[in-house]
Amino acid sequence: MKDEKHPGSFVHLEEKMTQLRKLWDDHPNLISWLILALGMVIIVVIAARNVGFTPSQWAALIAATIGLAGLCVWIISWEDGEDETQPAAPKSE
Repeated sequence: MKDEKHPGSFVHLEEKMTQLRKLWDDHPNLISWLILALGMVIIVVIAARNVGFTPSQWAALIAATIGLAGLCVWIISWEDGEDETQPAAPKSE
């Protein structure tokens, strides 16, 4: 049965999912960094909300957290590149 109130809503959702998939395929490390950084910043803010940091300390802490997330994604991506850059080992008979 067709939804008369929202015609094409599934088509719109499918287009958005296609765009997200293309973005992920084109820039997997950047998207991973964004998602990891967002999660880490949320956790840091929740964990340190009652510490009494000044705004500049919060800015430094959040910047360091975002940088750390980037380093984590970069280190994890090293393993992805090994398969592509290493030549195939010769088969022994």
